[in-house]
Amino acid sequence: MRPTQLLLKGRSAWKGPFFVAFPNLREARDSHIPIKTKARACTILPTFVGIRFLVHNGKDFVPVLVSQDMVGHKLGEFSPTKKRFLFKAKK
Repeated sequence: MRPTQLLLKGRSAWKGPFFVAFPNLREARDSHIPIKTKARACTILPTFVGIRFLVHNGKDFVPVLVSQDMVGHKLGEFSPTKKRFLFKAKK
């Protein structure tokens, strides 16, 4: 089986995984500079392992360090868009 078919979840086989071509990927890996992106639907490929991304969640950029377990998932899964609501104690 082809390795790209392992990354497919809900997308037709002939299209392949959706990802964005990051032009500074090699530079980010060598100098540990995070890549700023708004592409939350981008599939994490094995070449992204060890790279830091700043993924936009609608308001600000959330830092995400890609590990081996994240391969095949989307970047947006690791930057939550909603904050937790906490009740404040009454004085």
